[in-house]
Amino acid sequence: MTYSIDLSGRVAFVTGASSGLGAQFARTLAAAGAGVVLASRRIERLKELRAQIEGAGGDAHVVELDVTDTMSIKSAVAHAETEMGSIDILVNNSGVSTTQRIQDVDEDNFDFIFDTNVRGAFFVAQEVGKRMLARSRGAAPGSFTGGRIINIASMAGLKVLPQIGVYCMSKAAVVQMTKAMALEWGKFGINVNAICPGYIDTEINHHHWQTEQGQKLVQMLPRKRVGKPQDLDGLLLMLASDQSHFINGAVIAADDGFGV
Repeated sequence: MTYSIDLSGRVAFVTGASSGLGAQFARTLAAAGAGVVLASRRIERLKELRAQIEGAGGDAHVVELDVTDTMSIKSAVAHAETEMGSIDILVNNSGVSTTQRIQDVDEDNFDFIFDTNVRGAFFVAQEVGKRMLARSRGAAPGSFTGGRIINIASMAGLKVLPQIGVYCMSKAAVVQMTKAMALEWGKFGINVNAICPGYIDTEINHHHWQTEQGQKLVQMLPRKRVGKPQDLDGLLLMLASDQSHFINGAVIAADDGFGV
């Protein structure tokens, strides 16, 4: 038996799509046939990604989004649905971090992380979720009843790591948020799951793996390697597809065994 995941006719909304995992998620969903809404503050980077996707035969649209601003969230989601149609898949990916010992964290550091990783993720999911709920109840039109929400947490939400304690706390909140949404929205055909990536080599941290400190960390990993953004493609597509209809409230570690 073979499986083929075809997302043709579906609309996916990807936050934090201007770089790293978000950009890879967007390319992957577009390659599977979904129309993809690229959302971020960095519009020029999004336009470059849109050109790449369209050059490969995909369909993409750009919207400006600041997840720390609820009015920006409402505007971006409304604009996306006006341009592309109802959102069937949300990849809730925006995230930030700082590196500090707990005793050195000040209010600005704390708010910077929680405003994006927790508050922003919550209100993005809520805004998209309310529209999915309306379609499921027959109160709004849509080609697909229900929906798929994929929150990007982190293995740091499952295993505390030194010097990024507040980030760990924020991603643990995303894990609980995922379960809460899955519990309340599952009966409406809206599946909410979380991916907890391990250490992934992206453009933001690529230089770190070449440093002495980075190499020491690599040697501590179970298979002495870091992942690539493409390593999450299969999991992402499965959770975005109809094949995940029996998966709801799952928190899936994709960390090469680091959390074991």
